[in-house]
Amino acid sequence: MSEPSLHAAAAKDDAAAIARLLAAGAAIDARDDTGATALLVATHANRVAAAKALIEAGADVNAKDRIDDSPYLYAGARGHLEILKMTLRHGADLKSTNRYGGTALIPASERGHVETVRTLIEAGVAVDHVNNLHWTALLEAIILGDGGERHQRIVGLLVKAGANVNLADGDGVTPLQHARNRGFRQIETTLVAAKAR
Repeated sequence: MSEPSLHAAAAKDDAAAIARLLAAGAAIDARDDTGATALLVATHANRVAAAKALIEAGADVNAKDRIDDSPYLYAGARGHLEILKMTLRHGADLKSTNRYGGTALIPASERGHVETVRTLIEAGVAVDHVNNLHWTALLEAIILGDGGERHQRIVGLLVKAGANVNLADGDGVTPLQHARNRGFRQIETTLVAAKAR
């Protein structure tokens, strides 16, 4: 039986095959037709063993595919916490941005990944970065969130981390106004306590 490709081994979470392929000279950051490296393939599927084998062998955690996803950015956006933490230990570029011009913190906040948001804040990702939609992580957590417990906790984390609670969107609408418009009472309370207007 022939050895799978590095990308196929990553998709199957086959760390042993990855080690054999790399030892045989496989290019660790080779791209598939979408521009993805094997590490990005592993990250897409949250294949922790494969990601670990690739990262420890020196795979580039910042290598972007054709739509500007990197293993670091994708792990952050999807809440793949174990892989995210590995990318952070191995040179993740905290200033890198996705196709919307956002850092990993913005989609993590939108999607309600509480521990991911905490991890990214602790790593030092800028909390007030503004993406191409003129939204910060705080705005995105409110505008695209559901106002439930996870988004309430994320808003609390962002506020505690020093997020500018009065940084408005491109239309001049503030986080507090968005929270009120959506009837998110708990988030409104958090923002008001932080001197939001």
